[in-house]
Amino acid sequence: MPLLPPAAFERQDESADALFYLQPRMVVHIDQATIDALTEYYCEAFFEGANVLDLMSSWVSHLPESPKLGRISGLGMNAEELAANPRLSDWIVHDLNTSPVLPYEDASFDFVLNAVSIQYLTRPIEVFAEIARVLRPGGTSLVAMSHRCFPTKAIRFFHLASGAERCELVQKYHEEAGGFSEIRTVDRSPGGADPLWLVVGRR
Repeated sequence: MPLLPPAAFERQDESADALFYLQPRMVVHIDQATIDALTEYYCEAFFEGANVLDLMSSWVSHLPESPKLGRISGLGMNAEELAANPRLSDWIVHDLNTSPVLPYEDASFDFVLNAVSIQYLTRPIEVFAEIARVLRPGGTSLVAMSHRCFPTKAIRFFHLASGAERCELVQKYHEEAGGFSEIRTVDRSPGGADPLWLVVGRR
């Protein structure tokens, strides 16, 4: 897939994201069976003591209770949502569409997660270059996708693309950013529930 034209990253609502996310939204974008499938995948992927960065985080991170993790950092758009998330060790309000530079040191995390929020990024290659920077060697970028969203803030491409095309695009984000290998797509969609596609890249 070639790089997308700028119009593919346009959104119905181009007003400042900080205004849209000013009010907390204590909602989830996937149903319970799909949440359970995502948590199960995390459980399989994580290891004891791993440091995790939850990008575009909110009031819930769908993390398993076991294995026991180390630092769990959350970066999101609403302070009230982040403060309500009991799994976060620390959190920060930060708009990646305004500044894609992550406020963390090099090689700080074993996993960087993005759960059902990738469709909101307008500068994804810059963000994924930063993900590669903050991951430790051998660390993992893990992007989970489904089909629900805040429609006015999702990029045009995600409204038009199939699930397979969305996964292909997120694989391309990893490739174009550089620093990733073993990039693959995993389908963990439970029967009769929202789909769950994961794109995984190794640092």
